[in-house]
Amino acid sequence: MMNVLLWVLAGVLAVAFLAAGAMKLSQPKEKLAASGMGWTEGVSAGTVKLIGSLEVLAAVGLVLPPALGIAPVLAPLASLGLALVMLGAMVVHARRSETQMIAVNLVMFALAAAVAWGRFGPYSL
Repeated sequence: MMNVLLWVLAGVLAVAFLAAGAMKLSQPKEKLAASGMGWTEGVSAGTVKLIGSLEVLAAVGLVLPPALGIAPVLAPLASLGLALVMLGAMVVHARRSETQMIAVNLVMFALAAAVAWGRFGPYSL
């Protein structure tokens, strides 16, 4: 039962971060800022692309390695990486007084941390 829940959580995280990362990779930071990602104004375009790349890689790492049975340890590492990205995002949004975004980051952090805990611990792949 818990293994199924961890797969579902990993799938939800993968879809969310694949979409978010692809958006950061495919659009200029000015367009991202205009669409509500005001934090992009305070960082370089390269940093936005780096964050997008990390999100896409983590999304793939959550699902593909365990699904293929190749280096499944990448799944908990990917979820740990996403948890760290969300901690960084919370700091950025706190500095900008964007409390609604902190709440979203906190939920995503909790999901990623739960997957990391489960996959590193009692429900490893």
